Amino acid sequence: MASLSPLAERLRPNTLDELAGQQHLTGKGSILRTAIENGKVPSIILWGPPGVGKTTIANIIANTLHVPFYQLSAISSGVKEVREVIEIAKKQQHVILFIDEIHRFNKGQQDALLAAVEKGIITLIGATTENPSFEVNSALLSRTQVYILKPLDEKELVGLLKHAIKNDEVLKTKNITLKETEALINISGGDARKLFNLLELVTDALGADAIISNDAVMEIAQQRIAIYDKKGEQHYDIISAFIKSIRGSDPNAAVYWLARMIEGGEDVKFIARRMLILASEDIGNANPNALLLANATFEAVNKIGWPESQLILAQCAIYLASSAKSNSATVAIGAAISAVKQHGDLPVPLHIRNAPTKLLKKEGYGKGYEYSHNYQNNFSPQEYLPEAIKGSSFFKPGKNAREEEMRKFLQLLWKDKYGY
Repeated sequence: MASLSPLAERLRPNTLDELAGQQHLTGKGSILRTAIENGKVPSIILWGPPGVGKTTIANIIANTLHVPFYQLSAISSGVKEVREVIEIAKKQQHVILFIDEIHRFNKGQQDALLAAVEKGIITLIGATTENPSFEVNSALLSRTQVYILKPLDEKELVGLLKHAIKNDEVLKTKNITLKETEALINISGGDARKLFNLLELVTDALGADAIISNDAVMEIAQQRIAIYDKKGEQHYDIISAFIKSIRGSDPNAAVYWLARMIEGGEDVKFIARRMLILASEDIGNANPNALLLANATFEAVNKIGWPESQLILAQCAIYLASSAKSNSATVAIGAAISAVKQHGDLPVPLHIRNAPTKLLKKEGYGKGYEYSHNYQNNFSPQEYLPEAIKGSSFFKPGKNAREEEMRKFLQLLWKDKYGY
């Protein structure tokens, strides 16, 4: 019986019109919808967080085009299974092969797909929660189109709740009052599958006359044992707790959340890559060695693998959590990008332009440039920014010792130039 299936499966959309969210890809006139309607869908990678419709879109494509559809999970399948599907596809036409969590395929497994994709034996649809630029090899990536899926917003999630209560064959037999939605929305985090799982849990617990309130949802949800979901349901919650613990300089919490990921079978490269980003984003020049250690950690865990990598990850996490913090580089590049967007492509000042030819020199390129090493303290108080934003200050040193030294040094140099 269909009612024995989970709520999320019972309510899985069958057409693009039934799909919640992703209007930039599947709305009227959108690129993916147009391709589907024209029956010419290329091999694609669907990249987005859990529960936003990646598997559903793959199924809709196959159902709409009425073509053979094969589905593999990168967690449980390998080269053998891929080759078996390819051999079957050679005897058929317009075969779609959907690979869930394609980022978990190693290079050899991904390479097994290349020839079949290139020759059109299969149309590949890969789904991933990780950046395909890092996790899908360049040869396969060049043969696919990458489409980014967005988390569902509050309006879309509330719409799904109301749709489920009204239309699901099980829920519509109950007297359900949706009094409040904030807790359901907050816990689900934009994940439709997680939302439906939680709704089903709550309605089962509350019985036939269910009044869904924030307090009721929180009480029922907190009764569940917090287990790291290897398939990704708590993937973002746990990594968020890990990163925030390191940013908050709490090595004890950092190693706890690291242990949760280790025990849950998280991808070692994912953990190492997030620490590498944090080393620059949250520590930066307060301790430049943090970036070096994080990079060494990333290289080391790629060589070592589990279980020994847990030692390297723990060492790095403790070091990063215990380090001085600064987000000045993050703030600086953000402010500079905002300036670029606001002012557009401002011309490079003539005195710092390259002048490789006589013609360019004649036009004033490089004229008046002051070579810093010819001046006291190897510093010339000339302007390097475009005229429209001259004097702008994007870099604002933090209050830690290392950046305080940087601030004092720059202050000494800039005194005559900017007056501070």
